[in-house]
Formats: sequence, C-alpha cells, structure tokens
Amino acid sequence: MDIKSKSKLVLVAWVMLITIGISGVFAFFNHAPRYLDGYIDTPGFHDEVERFKEFLYVYELNTMSKEDMKKEITVSKEEIDEHRNRYGSLTDQVSNINVQYEQQLQDAKDSGNKAVEEAITKERDAKIADITENFKSDEHVRAKIIKEKEEKIDEFYEDLENNRAEYRRISRAFNYYLTETETGEVFTNLNIPKGEDADDFINKQKMLFTESYPSNAYGYLQAGLTNRYFPSNEPVQEILNERNKVYEGKVGLLKNAPGSSIISDYQQFKRQQVVFFVYILISILAIVASIRMGRKKEIKSMLGVERWRPFYSKVPFDLRVILFGLTGIFTLMSLFWMSDEVHYFSGNPVRSGLDFLMALITAAVFLAGLYVQGRFFWEYKDDFKRLKSDWNDSLFVRTFGFIMDAFTIKSISIILLIILGIVFISGFIFGRTYFDFRWYLGHYLFGLVFVGLPILIIVLRNAGYFNKIALNVEELAKGNMVSDLPVRGRSVFAKLAADINTLRNEVKVSHKEQAKSERLKTELITNVSHDLRTPLTSIITYTELLKTPDLAPEDRDSYIEILDRKSKRLKVLIDDLFEATKMASGNIELHKDRVDLNQLLEQALAEHNETLVQSSLQLRVSKPDHPVYAFVDGQKLWRVFDNLIGNILKYSLENTRVYISVKEELNRAVLTFKNVTKYELGDDLDELFERFKRGDQSRHTEGSGLGLAIAKSIVDLHEGSLDIEVDGDLFKVTVILQKVN
Repeated sequence: MDIKSKSKLVLVAWVMLITIGISGVFAFFNHAPRYLDGYIDTPGFHDEVERFKEFLYVYELNTMSKEDMKKEITVSKEEIDEHRNRYGSLTDQVSNINVQYEQQLQDAKDSGNKAVEEAITKERDAKIADITENFKSDEHVRAKIIKEKEEKIDEFYEDLENNRAEYRRISRAFNYYLTETETGEVFTNLNIPKGEDADDFINKQKMLFTESYPSNAYGYLQAGLTNRYFPSNEPVQEILNERNKVYEGKVGLLKNAPGSSIISDYQQFKRQQVVFFVYILISILAIVASIRMGRKKEIKSMLGVERWRPFYSKVPFDLRVILFGLTGIFTLMSLFWMSDEVHYFSGNPVRSGLDFLMALITAAVFLAGLYVQGRFFWEYKDDFKRLKSDWNDSLFVRTFGFIMDAFTIKSISIILLIILGIVFISGFIFGRTYFDFRWYLGHYLFGLVFVGLPILIIVLRNAGYFNKIALNVEELAKGNMVSDLPVRGRSVFAKLAADINTLRNEVKVSHKEQAKSERLKTELITNVSHDLRTPLTSIITYTELLKTPDLAPEDRDSYIEILDRKSKRLKVLIDDLFEATKMASGNIELHKDRVDLNQLLEQALAEHNETLVQSSLQLRVSKPDHPVYAFVDGQKLWRVFDNLIGNILKYSLENTRVYISVKEELNRAVLTFKNVTKYELGDDLDELFERFKRGDQSRHTEGSGLGLAIAKSIVDLHEGSLDIEVDGDLFKVTVILQKVN
C-alpha cells in the first residue's frame, strides 16, 4: 500500500474514532437513565403490571354477573334531562324530524304511491310522538336510559370474552394472593399447601418482581376500571368503581414464566444494557485515542481543509450559514441515529451491525463537513473586513439590492407589482370558485411560495437591472462618463448593457481622439507658422539688405547665396506640405511596377553616401544575395527610404551603429531601420506620424517634420505597414510590403 493511501486510511480512522466518541456521549445522555435504573423501573414494565392488575380485577376480583350488574343500574335526574335535551328543545327536534321526512313524503306524493306515503307519515308521526313523550314523562326517558346501559353492559361482557385469551397469556407470568379487606374473601392462582403461610410460599418462588399491599409506596390495592386497556364503557366503570373494594396481599412476576412476553422483554433489556455499557466504554477509549492521534502533526497535515476553499469561497455567505446550520442539524440527527442503533443493537446482530455502520459513515461524513465549515467560519474572528465583504456579497444582500434598484424608478415597479398582484389574486379567485377551498388553499400557498415568490424576485431583479440601465443612459446623455454597467447573464438586458458599455467606451475614445486632434491641430498651425516664417523672415531681411546702397560685392554675393538657400528651404517645406496633403486625401496616383527592393535601398543609400561618410555613424546593412521584388511605385517608395535614412542622419547619436536589413518572411518583404536616438522621444509613438512632428522638439535640426507622416502614407497606399518601436534610446522602424516573384 502506498503512503498516500495509508494516510487516507489513517485520516478516515481518526474521523471514525471521533464520531464514535461523540456518539457515545449522545447515547449516554439519551439512554443512560433507562439502563442505570433497571428493567423494573421502565415505563414499559410498569404499564404491563398495571395492565395485569386491571385484567385481574375484571376477570377474577369482579364477582358480579351480567344480571347482577344490570340490577345495579341507576338513572339520575341529570341523566334524564341530558337525554331529553340531547338534540335540542322539543320544537327543534320535531322540526328536524319534519325536515328529514319532507322530501321522502314529497317523492311519494309525486309518484302517486299512497301506501308508501302512509307508511312514511306513520313512521314520522311515531317519532314525533316518542319525542313528545320524552318531554312529558320521566319514566319514558328512564326506560330508554336503562336500555342503553344494559346494552353497554352486554358489550362489556362480550369484550371480556374476547380478551380472555389475552388475560390467560399475561396471567401465566404473574402470581397473586389477595384478600378482600371487608369480606375476607381470598383470590389467588397459587396452589398453597394446607397449613403453609402464603407469604412464605410466595417468597420461596423465583420471583423477578413482587409488589405487596398495603405498602408505603402503594397502600392497599384498590381495584377499579380505568378504560386504559378496555373500550370506554361509562356505565360499567361507574358500577364497578362505586363498589370501592380494596385488597391486601401480594402480586409478583415469575422470573422463568414460560412464553411470557414480559420475561422476553426483560431478557432483551439485559442484552441491550450490556451492549450499551460496552459501547460507552468503547466510546471513551475512542475519544482518548482520537485526542492522542489529533496531537500528531501528520494528522493535521492530512486534514486538507485548504483543498475545499476554492469551492467553498464560491458559495454566497448566507448560503454558507444555511449549509453550516443544516450540516449541524444532520450531524445531530445522525449521532442520535447512532445512539438509537446502539439501543436496538441486540435484536438482529447482522441487521443492527449494518444499520450501525451506515449510521457511523453518515455521521462521520456530516461531522467532517461540519468541521471543515467550522474552520472556515472561525477565520472570521480575526478578519472582520472579510466578514463584512462576504456579507455584502451574500445572496440576501444582493437580492435586497435588486429589490431596492427595482424601486429607483417607481412607476415601472408599481406597474409590475400591480400586474403580478392581479395575476395572483385572479388565480386565487379562480381556484376558490372551481375547487374545494381547503384543498386548493394548500396547493395555492405552495405554488405561491415556491413559484410565485421566485417569479416576483426575478421580475423585480430584472426591473432593477432595467432601472440601472435607464439611469446610466440618462447620465451618458448628459455627457457624464459613468462607470460600466454590470453585464449579468445572457438576457436581453445583459446584451443591452454590453452594447451601452461599448457605446460609452467609443464615446470616451472619440472624446479623447477629439481632444488629441485639437491639440495636434494647434501644434500643426504653430509648427507650420514657425517653419514657414523662419525662411520667409530671412528672405525679407536679406532682400532689404540687398537694397542697401554701396553694398560690397562680396556681401551682395553672400546675401544672394543665403536668399537662394532659404528660398529652396521654403520650397521644400511647401512641396512637403502639399505632398502630405495629397497623401492624406488619397488624391495621388501610383505608378506601380515590379521593383527590386534591394536595388532601391542601395540607390537611397548612395544618395546619402557623402553625408554618411562625413558622419561618425557606422552603417551595417544586411540583405539577401538575390533580388527581393515588390509591386510598388519605385519613385514614391524611394522617397520613403530617403526620408527614413535622412531621419537617421539627423537624429542618431554620434559614434553609434545604424542597422538596416531586408528580410523575406513567407510572401512578405520586411525592411528594418534601427538607430540610437540623439533625443528623448517619449512614450506616445503615434504622434511621430503626425504632420510637422519632429524628434527634435527644440527644432534645431533641418526638416519639415513631415517625413514620417509622408512615409507612412506612401506605405499605406501600397497596402503595407510602417511601424515604430522604441526601447529606451533604440529607435526602430519596420516597413512590411507584399512580395512578388
């Protein structure tokens, strides 16, 4: 057996020991009073003795015959009055009789059967005459009462005969020797030899129990009929109890009475008593063993409470409380079940053993569940914030919140409640009209609790959800950027909430883009104004200087050279701006052809070769040995390469390496330009594609700030992509174009 399986068995054994120990405590408090006192003190035994004494009285001590008992019948004035007015006054009784026969007489008349009509009339009149005589003559009533009592006496003696076999069975277990105190008449079932004292003879018998009369506990044996073991018979009980006979002597139970159920019960009790005390001893040992095992670290590590935490934490707090309470109740029930199985263990050992094992497993499972839940609840004592958080996330609080949300817009909720109220009331009225009320009421209340109430909660929950959506839309319409709506489930409302969240996010992005556009527009105007004004100012200034009389020829040549350079600079700016505008509007025509990208890149590099040689930059170019073709406008794409290389020359840090590579990836050509920047670029790379945006924010370098914007527009027109990446000071531009063979 591996270590893991052995550990599980040890843990199961420990839980079983705890369960047995606790069930022993339950068994002790539940059944100890019964087994500590003994069988003679049990209610069952006391009941059997009392039953025998009542049987003894009616079968042996009662010497009255049926006829003698009938002679003892008496009728009181109160009994006459009760019999006379039992069904109301004379008028009421006569009226009731007439009502009883009215329909029968009418049917006889309608059928034309005179004989039947006369017979019914005669029967009715006889009853009326009898009732009338009841109110006229006491003797007439007395005779009726006597007859009723005689019938009761006959029933009593019939019951005696019916129960005689039961009396004989019970009496075999008992011995009695009783003397009627008034007459001295002896009643006994003992065969006492002549001359031997009855007490001595009884004492020689093997008796389990003996009751003597008179005694301090019982006094004299006063016979009577209690109707506990015979059908209620008031006249007989009244006659027998009026005799008020008392007896002295002894009543005892034989220890070895053959075929006696009392002795069988006694022997069963002794077996149960042994099982009970053995189990109490076992439970004590189990408690001691479980405590010793529980102190070991191995047991604590085997408990594995944490494995249940992910599942348990998903259950709402209030359902956890209910689950904990139900687990506690079922644990108590299963422990009481175990104690009862111990109590009844000696009946059928195999069946009792299986039932006890089932009870033990059930109790152990519930006890383990109660322990795990108790551990989780115990953690709340040091973490009130988590307790409060879990309570706020409970099903009750959420349901209450849904209901409160439902009344945020009262008109909707009131209309829904009115509609539901009409439906429920209509259903009640319909059922009340067409079904038995008592039968229907139970079914209606059941449906109301288990169907109507959940429907009401669901309706109010959806109404609250709708109200929340409506208020969110209202705030959104006012321009307030409220938080996202919760999206619950897959209902229409959930889809609507998701759509509103999408719309809100798009509005938020639109506002952000609009603000960014306004900022960039302002920067564009500022940058264009600055870049155009600088050369224009120089041209105006030097033009004025050229108008100066007696200007030296060398100065005139210098001014003209400056004017030429500034005018060309102004032309470049205007051309770039015009081209950027055409690119942005898409109003440009491409003349595409099959072009070798390697050769086109070499041409661009050759254009800047002199500048590259004069700079301190170290250029590293890698490209395939074979041509890489793309279907592009060579002139426009050369402009892209020219702009990118020009930016590298302007903005690269001195004495650093520049890497340019051409690669093939499947059906794409990937060109990469990497350099170390001279200036800090920041995080918003997208702005580098904006017009007049320059890497040198101080604008000390030459350039229009339109290079990357134009380059990206050209690549986009070729259905390619131009992306920028910045890692610290490393600046990387990636151009991707579709390759052709």
